[in-house]
Amino acid sequence: QVQLVESGGGLVQPGGSLRLACAASGMLFSITAMGWYRQAPGKQRDLVAAINIRRTTNYADSVKGRFTISRDNAKRTVYLQMNSLKPEDTAVYYCNSDPPYGVWGQGTQVTVSS
Repeated sequence: QVQLVESGGGLVQPGGSLRLACAASGMLFSITAMGWYRQAPGKQRDLVAAINIRRTTNYADSVKGRFTISRDNAKRTVYLQMNSLKPEDTAVYYCNSDPPYGVWGQGTQVTVSS
């Protein structure tokens, strides 16, 4: 079955950077569009970045110019480079296909605070 394992979160000061990684299994990764989603406390889970099989990327307006999504098909891994982090980026970050499968990983917590 589909398994998604996110890593790389942590506590960072405003203006800092983090790189998230998500290892996927149980899917045909190289022909699956992937996305990074985030969910802040009390809010719905939203798509923030997506990459299709041609490596075309799309971003939510709130992260455009600061976040970069990429993929390594050989490693079945999708990445999210996050720069110039803001307190409002604080959330649990998840990866999944785009649109998402019903199965989610445990996510990785990103906290931006001084």
